[in-house]
Amino acid sequence: MMESNKMDRGTDALKTHLADREKIHIRQTKRGWFQECLGCEAKNEFKYFKEEGETEMFAHSLDEADFCCRLCCAPIYPYKTPVKETTTEAELYTVDRPFVFCAAGPCKCCCYQEMTVTSGSETMGTVKEDCYYCVPSFTASDENGQPYWVFRPPTCLGGLCVNCCAEGNPCTKQGCCRASFRVYPVTQQDRNGDAPYIGQILIKPKSFSTAVLTDANAFDVTFPEGSSTSQKATMMGATTFFNSIFFESNEQN
Repeated sequence: MMESNKMDRGTDALKTHLADREKIHIRQTKRGWFQECLGCEAKNEFKYFKEEGETEMFAHSLDEADFCCRLCCAPIYPYKTPVKETTTEAELYTVDRPFVFCAAGPCKCCCYQEMTVTSGSETMGTVKEDCYYCVPSFTASDENGQPYWVFRPPTCLGGLCVNCCAEGNPCTKQGCCRASFRVYPVTQQDRNGDAPYIGQILIKPKSFSTAVLTDANAFDVTFPEGSSTSQKATMMGATTFFNSIFFESNEQN
């Protein structure tokens, strides 16, 4: 019983919405074309849905980040993002990303990007960038610093590079603009190519108007089977974290 209570952490609102969820959908609010033309860096706003195609969100979030940092330090700007229940404004969880110099690149051996997820006064988990070459890799750890998952894109050539066709042929409508971070147990050594994965963060294709006029993204988040509420919150936080690093401003990465 003590172990169960330890794993079921966070606010009541967090437990209510995530306890029985196997998958959720996150949509970034479209930034207006006028802001795009002016080069304005608007705060990131996300809406959270339990079913695909729903119009009624169960939660929303807005980055608390300095304008100058967003404009000059993308994609490494620091932010704090409370995710709140739509009807009551109760906190589900909060993502805290500190400033760490040096953005993602073809390889990393220092200055690792990281973020922490909290709910109420409790730490849900952390996600930190690993040392890597060519294929980005991040490790999720619990409140005690014990790692349990690894996030990384699908790979090819024996794990030497990212497989751009893993989620579908990028030259077709079904595969266009689809990219993912797959979830592997930290104990699983083989994470290359078609190795079995237990969860996924999938960025979905944009409509033509969205792609041309805004930088809004949409994500499907599939939780590993048996995930705790803390782990689900950490994975949702990782989704917006990866968005800020890799997908928000591809021309700057």
